[in-house]
Amino acid sequence: MSGRYQVAAKADRTLDGITFDSRAEMNRYAELHMMERAGLIKDLETQPEYVLQPGFRFRGASVRPITYRADFRYLDIESNRIIVEDQKGHPTAEYKIKKKMLLYNYPDINFMEVKG
Repeated sequence: MSGRYQVAAKADRTLDGITFDSRAEMNRYAELHMMERAGLIKDLETQPEYVLQPGFRFRGASVRPITYRADFRYLDIESNRIIVEDQKGHPTAEYKIKKKMLLYNYPDINFMEVKG
């Protein structure tokens, strides 16, 4: 693929200066942004990160932490709950494992998976 087409593809999934992993994720951001402007949600964040396993040293070598990066986090005004949301088209095996670790490590999390 030439550079010109790569730039066009990124432009197709860029909104408010943010380049998203997919158009579905970008469209969900647009929906959430409108909900925030309407006062239904607040404190919309993109790409919040959660530590699933901290980094450590093993036989003198550093082992990096395992992290999970959700697509969005926001406060739902009606329920007064923080929602962590992930837009998923085709969940990978890695995503499925990290999701299990996320739910285990953060049992009080209000996790929502949006199919798209």
